[in-house]
Amino acid sequence: MSAPAFHWLVIIGFVAQLIDGCAGMGYGISSSTMLGMLGIPPPMTSAVVHTAEVVTAGVSGASHAWFRNIDKRLFFSLVVTGVIGGIAGARVVTHVPTRIIRPLVWLYLLLTSLFVLGRVILKRTPVMPKAQSPWLGGIAGFLDAVGGGGWGTIVTSTMIARGVPPRYAIGTANAVVFFVAFSVALTLWLQIGFAHYDMVLGLLIGGAAAAPFAAWATRHVPHRVAAVGVGVLVFILGASGLYRTLT
Repeated sequence: MSAPAFHWLVIIGFVAQLIDGCAGMGYGISSSTMLGMLGIPPPMTSAVVHTAEVVTAGVSGASHAWFRNIDKRLFFSLVVTGVIGGIAGARVVTHVPTRIIRPLVWLYLLLTSLFVLGRVILKRTPVMPKAQSPWLGGIAGFLDAVGGGGWGTIVTSTMIARGVPPRYAIGTANAVVFFVAFSVALTLWLQIGFAHYDMVLGLLIGGAAAAPFAAWATRHVPHRVAAVGVGVLVFILGASGLYRTLT
């Protein structure tokens, strides 16, 4: 298996992190999809993406902390179960075909996007839940490891659908994913052996360069615009992903 050209990896990392930092989702899915199109096997794709994401998520999380985009209560409710779910998913990804799980993930995202867009279009006042379920972190961490991405897409869209302001949903999801990515990457490399340093380096260089710009944009994007952007992005990802898995 030959690695893609280095400059393409940098571009993939930059674009994926720019999307993720601005919308709170899409780094893993975007980069994994592009690497998959280049012929990289799923277990290696997940390992490379999550290794690069350790660095990009660290920069992104620090940037969001600087701009005060993180809700501490939500952070601690997600981080422990997110790590546990990520480790479990990483243990499964090398043994269970992802085609079995991915259709369910895409369907969930599609329905969630419609819920988010419905709230914006109907201008309904979000009802804040008493607490975000810690199971959200566990489920998202598991699916993120198995599918090579999806943490931000699942967590951010779900929190926004539950009434969390996009600024804090995006910032908190980006902060927690650092710990999830580290646990997934470590677990996968212990199983398949560490290789392809150039792929990791290319992705993290591009991602780290984009993270501060995305965090700055998150603070200044209006609530309604961010919510619509998240809903549309999740709808596109969910619909296209479901179509690909069912055809």
